[in-house]
Amino acid sequence: MDVKSLRGYVEVVQQGSFTKAAARLNLTQPTISKMIQQLELSFGVVLLSRVGKRFNVTDAGNIVYERAKEIILTHEKMKAEVRDLKDIRKGKLEISLSPSTHTVLAPVFAAYHVAYPSIELKMHEMGSIAALEALRLGKIELGATMDLSSHETLNAEFDSIPLVESPLCLLVPNTPEWTEKPSVRLADLADSKFIFYGEQFALNDLVLEACNAVGFSPKISGRSSQWDFIATMVSLGVGVALLPKAFCENLDESRFKFFELASPDLRWKLMLAWRRQGQLSFAAEAWLDLAKSILPS
Repeated sequence: MDVKSLRGYVEVVQQGSFTKAAARLNLTQPTISKMIQQLELSFGVVLLSRVGKRFNVTDAGNIVYERAKEIILTHEKMKAEVRDLKDIRKGKLEISLSPSTHTVLAPVFAAYHVAYPSIELKMHEMGSIAALEALRLGKIELGATMDLSSHETLNAEFDSIPLVESPLCLLVPNTPEWTEKPSVRLADLADSKFIFYGEQFALNDLVLEACNAVGFSPKISGRSSQWDFIATMVSLGVGVALLPKAFCENLDESRFKFFELASPDLRWKLMLAWRRQGQLSFAAEAWLDLAKSILPS
């Protein structure tokens, strides 16, 4: 039993004639007759009781007729919904962002909304570690993460495109202690207190490894997943922070000073990742195509 056979049966009942039904469906009469026979064999009952050149619909035939109409209607709705998804006329896209990517990705989101106004965009703010786990669990389709190229296992699990790259800068309060310094090395900060990122941010590992490489373990005075809040704590003297230059450049110069470290060269590289083994939705593929065309290569 298939939808095509059910459609043929419904047409025969509605037309009251095998010949007329065949003509409407652009089929031959023997083909229509074979469809009905196959349905009767499938159900094990007679659907149409033949009387000469005419027929009567049996009680079983009436049941099949009513249910067949429902199945055909459901099938048409299903095809229309799938077609809408393929044409990106409906659907939902869930994507994760990290702090400071909002400005970078805003042009992509704006262009996407213009091109696909019926797609519901759900944006979640989280760090790289949380984003990778959300990708594994299928909670999001696309996730902003730290550069995965040097992580062999992760690189095998996820595909990605670059989003933005920026030097990590030392953010400090605009006080004489700092304004008089011409430059700063990471090694100079061994006695400083640091404000770190939330536990789910891979940026923690980058900074910890860099500090250990120059001979000290950072003293952590606080943590936050919100970079604006980290900056506020820096302005209040709670500690110093290492944040992307792209973020620091937008802060109030009367309250803050930032340095590009003289050494080492620490860089914040952000990627947009997705599961290699997963099947991206049409909405997600369209978002990626737009991102590739809009963002700097």
